Amino acid sequence: MTESEARQVVRLVELREEPLDVSEVVAALDDDTSGGLTLFVGRVRDHDHGQGVDGLDYSAHPSALDRMRDVCRRVAEDHDVTGVAAVHRVGTLAIGDVAVVVATTAAHRAEAFVASRALIDTLKAEVPIWKHQRFTDGTEEWVGAP
Repeated sequence: MTESEARQVVRLVELREEPLDVSEVVAALDDDTSGGLTLFVGRVRDHDHGQGVDGLDYSAHPSALDRMRDVCRRVAEDHDVTGVAAVHRVGTLAIGDVAVVVATTAAHRAEAFVASRALIDTLKAEVPIWKHQRFTDGTEEWVGAP
């Protein structure tokens, strides 16, 4: 797949302060060529490392959106997919809020699963988005910050 073709496969990439809508991501990848759609939804949980979590804030470096686009394009180039989408939340989130939604479509489910796993793992490893967790005991922690 050429870089130009990969850019056409990448259908939705955004950072948002507003709540995320899973159905928007699914709709962005709707087409008749895809037999499989694999979706990952990351939510804010009420615990981490054995501690209770009250909530968290996500901050993003100004380059984060460009880095997300690059990761999505690379996943499109490296996998036999027909669609790629990734949306990440920034700002203050509460327990249960959706923090990230990634999805890929492919002719068959196996490639959609592999591509979606690569997408979320690479986003978490390479995109400069930092999590500031607030614990129920009054302590706090930055995750992913330089």
